[in-house]
Amino acid sequence: MGRTWLAALLAAWCLLGVSAHADTPVPHEIVYTVTTESPVAADIYYRETDPPTWADYSHNPYEFSPKVRVDVGPGNPWVFHATLVDPQRWAMVTATSGRSPGEPRFRCELKVDGAVVATADGPKGALCALRHW
Repeated sequence: MGRTWLAALLAAWCLLGVSAHADTPVPHEIVYTVTTESPVAADIYYRETDPPTWADYSHNPYEFSPKVRVDVGPGNPWVFHATLVDPQRWAMVTATSGRSPGEPRFRCELKVDGAVVATADGPKGALCALRHW
């Protein structure tokens, strides 16, 4: 009886180990790139961490979406590397020139694990994401 109990305990332990391993989130390398055809001071919001829950995000989206104001132009892209567990849900970069005059022609690119998964362009701004915001 002792050996049977020990074998059952070991089997259960192995199953728990496999289950715990299967639930371990896999981080993904995210690369956001923003370019423009003419120089501009751009406002860029991006997601660099996964919010713990949708409720946390919706309560304060700016806590999880930092903003930078940077000079972007031909030969001067803005590139940011992040790590997200759920890029399908959270990967996002958006850039705009706001009320600045002119149309700098924005282009954004979103890569997940080295593969381009989203691109967008626009005269005064662009949004790249995997989900529809």
